[in-house]
Amino acid sequence: MRILPSLLPLLCLAAPLHAETLSAEIGSKGLSTTETRLAALPAPTDADRFALGGVRFLGAVEAALQLRYAAGMIDRTGMLPFLRLPLEDNPSPAAFQPAMISDLFRTVDEKLAQARAPLAEIAEHSDLMLEINFADLWFDINANHTRDIGEDAMAVLGPMLLGWQWDSRDPATPAPVVKFDAADVAWLSAYTHLLQGVSDLVLAYDPTEPITRIMAAHDKMVSLGGTAPSFLSDAQGGLDEVDLIAILIATLQRAPDAARMTSAQQHFLSMIADNRRFWAEVAQETDNAAEWLPNDNQQSALGVTLPPGTKAVWLSVLDDAEALLKGSKLAPYWRQEGAAGVNLAKVFTDPRPADLAGWIQGWAAAPYLEQGQLVSDQNWSAFEQMMGGEAMMLSFYLN
Repeated sequence: MRILPSLLPLLCLAAPLHAETLSAEIGSKGLSTTETRLAALPAPTDADRFALGGVRFLGAVEAALQLRYAAGMIDRTGMLPFLRLPLEDNPSPAAFQPAMISDLFRTVDEKLAQARAPLAEIAEHSDLMLEINFADLWFDINANHTRDIGEDAMAVLGPMLLGWQWDSRDPATPAPVVKFDAADVAWLSAYTHLLQGVSDLVLAYDPTEPITRIMAAHDKMVSLGGTAPSFLSDAQGGLDEVDLIAILIATLQRAPDAARMTSAQQHFLSMIADNRRFWAEVAQETDNAAEWLPNDNQQSALGVTLPPGTKAVWLSVLDDAEALLKGSKLAPYWRQEGAAGVNLAKVFTDPRPADLAGWIQGWAAAPYLEQGQLVSDQNWSAFEQMMGGEAMMLSFYLN
């Protein structure tokens, strides 16, 4: 009997403990630690696979935020994903290096591919269910392994998910609790393709050299007495809007990487295929349990209301996008009359420097102009009318 007290600690260690939910695990340990555990599971369930894909997806966002914070990067153009997310100022950022933009999107591209890998292993029509409280989600933006003010996922992603409704909501509103299911596997896979497609476009044109050249010119002007305030915003110190516009134009004038352009096209087409799969699966659901993206008979846990018939109208928009990406329909060109327009598919399969003046006048567009059926704006107009002024915000939600 004397040996029993000495065995009690070992027995306690061997006894099964109350399992911490995945949501709570992320809240207490962070995305990176949670990913490591999930990736090491010897026999993951479909819910584990979806969790790993989701954690890696959020990890891609976290990696981008960490790179931005370290260098104090802010995208004042609001054009690129990851760069336009709100971010607290770094009081002592490292010196910005021209390759940082490409490095960021290269990192994101790799992590998104890793996120999609476990999703592909999930059985069709799986009965997986994964509950996530958005109050538990956070990004270790300053990479100190501690959850600090401004690192809550809702603070970072809320404006993108809810648009103007984010600022008008009651600050005391609880964070949404979402129960992800099998249909959401296709939604998440589609989003990885969308963001990888954008990453491919950035990397195809690679802004590193234009940034280097324009920063050098800016630094010389500063050394000779400084630069005049921007006529667009009166901003002073560092690169201003004029410099950013020059970087954009100079980047588009570069010869794009053909393999990256083809990859971007394929990612966008895969996004459309996954999105169609999502709508087909969510249409079969009969429950109404804290939905991420609902069908006509469900409600969104985010509090976003989608008009009845959203599925049909959105799928029509996707049909048009696919037709443009495949070249079966042409994009209108502002100087072109008649049944002719731009074959957007050839922009991806036969990429060339995108000279802005050439596209305005027509000589840069000429290699892609041909006769054929033009895509109509009817489907997008119907979507805009249905969404009542929130079409752009909701298009990111619908993916």
